[in-house]
Amino acid sequence: MRPAGILETVLYAADLDAAEAFYEKVLGLERVARVDDRHVFFACGNQMLLIFNPAVTRQPPKPGMLPVPPHGAEGQCHMCFRASRDELAQWQAHLEAHGVAIESVVDWPQGGRSIYFRDPAGNSIEFAEPRIWGFS
Repeated sequence: MRPAGILETVLYAADLDAAEAFYEKVLGLERVARVDDRHVFFACGNQMLLIFNPAVTRQPPKPGMLPVPPHGAEGQCHMCFRASRDELAQWQAHLEAHGVAIESVVDWPQGGRSIYFRDPAGNSIEFAEPRIWGFS
């Protein structure tokens, strides 16, 4: 057997207000849920981006909460959004117009391009053409 795909991607941020504003207002993702200072969840196509506060999610679940095992990470993580070549140029202009610095633009030897930037928590976020992995 093999998994059919990835349903959720997780990043960690101590400042959920800043993360929520960035992913909702700058990247235009739809907020699906927020629980206090614990987490904020966004829909991205038929996948979910989950942002957890690691200090809170490392704690065992309180009585009455779902029995999700404690988890959390420190430091900068990475995730990548899919984009076409034309969309990459549009995203770069959009991000720069919102004061988001483009950290790197990479033209991959096997074809395809990526742009890298940081979210408010310092996570490395990428937009890339699927062909960097041989996908159409």
